[in-house]
Amino acid sequence: MPSKKIVCLGSGSGYFARTLGDIVLAKGLAGSEITLYDIDLEKSEIMAEHGRGLAKESGTDMKVRSCKTLDDAIDGADFAVSAIGGAGESIGRVYGTPAHINDILIPAKYGIYQVVGDTGGPAGMMMALRSIPAYINICKEMEKRCPNVIFLNHSNPMAVLCRAMEKYSNIRQVIGICHGVQIGIMRIANMLGVTPHELDCQWIGTNHYHWFTRIYHKGEDIYPKVKKMLAERQNPSGELMTHKLSQIYGHVIVYPPDDHAFEFYPFNARLSKPEDMPYGFAHEIKEKYEQYEQMLKATITQEEAKAQRDKYLKELAENLKNIQLPGTLSDPLIGEGLGSLMEAIAVGRRQVQIVNIANKGAVPNLPSYANLEIEAVTDSCGVRGIYIGDAPMSLKGLLEKRIAWQELVADAGVKGDKNLALQALLLDEMAILPEKAEQMLDELLNASKKYLPQFKDI
Repeated sequence: MPSKKIVCLGSGSGYFARTLGDIVLAKGLAGSEITLYDIDLEKSEIMAEHGRGLAKESGTDMKVRSCKTLDDAIDGADFAVSAIGGAGESIGRVYGTPAHINDILIPAKYGIYQVVGDTGGPAGMMMALRSIPAYINICKEMEKRCPNVIFLNHSNPMAVLCRAMEKYSNIRQVIGICHGVQIGIMRIANMLGVTPHELDCQWIGTNHYHWFTRIYHKGEDIYPKVKKMLAERQNPSGELMTHKLSQIYGHVIVYPPDDHAFEFYPFNARLSKPEDMPYGFAHEIKEKYEQYEQMLKATITQEEAKAQRDKYLKELAENLKNIQLPGTLSDPLIGEGLGSLMEAIAVGRRQVQIVNIANKGAVPNLPSYANLEIEAVTDSCGVRGIYIGDAPMSLKGLLEKRIAWQELVADAGVKGDKNLALQALLLDEMAILPEKAEQMLDELLNASKKYLPQFKDI
C-alpha cells in the first residue's frame, strides 16, 4: 500500500473534526502521515490530538502531527485538504466574524439583503478577496516543495477559489469538494422511496448552482414523474423560491435550499428593509441583522476576549471527544467521499466522484476553464471529468454570467484590482447603480483592509 503525506490546511476548522476520521479509515493510505497547519496553533494542536486518537482506533498506522510552520506541513505532500475561512483567527466559524458581518450589513445599507453570503453577491466576492491571497501564497510554496500535490478545497466560494488556484499556480491539480449535489440526489431518492444508488442522474452547473438534466431509475426515464411529484407536494419552508424556479425553467434545481439560491438572483436586491424579504425569510433575516448589528457594536476588554477564547478552546476539546470514528468510509454518492477519493488516486483505482473541477469539454457549450460541479473518474493522475452534453439555452445564459463573475473575482483577488472588483459587482445579479456600487465597494474593502494585502490603494 502507498504511504502518502496528507496536509490539512486551516486545520483548526471544525470541518476536520469528522474529516480526519474519514481519512484515517482509508486502508489504501495505511502508514501515511497527516500534518496539520493553521494560523491558530492551539486549535491545530487540539485537532491533531483528536486525529491521533482516531488514527490509533482505525488500525491503519497513520501518524498525525500539528506543524508550527507551513513549510514543514507541506514539504513533500501528496495531498492537501483546505478549510480556510478567509476572516483571520476566529473562535468558531467564519460566519459571524466581524469581517463576514460587515459583508452582510454594508450591502444592506444599499438595499442588498443576503442570507448566507459565501458564494455570490457582495459577501461572496469579499470572502473570495480575503481568501485568495492565502491560497495563492500556499500554492506558490507548494510549487517549490510539493509540485505534484493534489489540492482538495472545501472552502467557499468554492468555484472562485478553485479557479484562482488553477489559473495562477502550477500545482498538479485542484479539486473542489462539496456535498450539495449529494443532498439533491438523496432528496429525490427519499421522495421516490429508493436508494440513491438506484438513480442515474445528470446535472449541469457550478457549486451551489446546478439543475438536473436527467433522472433515470433502473433504465427508466423518471424525470417527468419526479417533476410531477415535486409540483404536487407541499413544499417545505426554505424551498419556495427554488421550487418555483424549477417549474419555470423545466429543470429541477439540484440543491434546494433557498438561502444559497438567493445569492444568484436579484430578488433580494434593492429592497427597502429586511421585512420585505420574500419567501418567508423576512422575520429570520430581520432578527439576524439586528443580532449582527449588536455584535459589531459590542466592545470587550482583552481579559474578556481571552476568557472567551479559553472557553472556546476548552469546549472544542470536549466536543471532539464526542466524535467517534465512522464505521465506514464516506460514500461518494451520499457524502463527500474524501477518504475514498484520496485512496482511489493513491492506488490508481477508477471510481466515480462528484467534484468541482475545470469543465474541459464536459459541457461543450460552456467555457472550457469554467469550474463546474460534475462527475469525474479517478486514476493515479487525479480526476477527469465525465462528458455531460450541452447546457439548455436558459441554463447556459444563467451560468455564463455566473462563470464570468467568478473569473472577474478571481482576477481581482489575485491582482488587487479594484476596478475588476467593481466590474464583478455590476455583473452580479444583485447589481445596483454604478455610483452606489463604487461607494459600497469602498466601504467593503476598507472594512476588510487588514485581510487584503493585494489591494494597495485602500
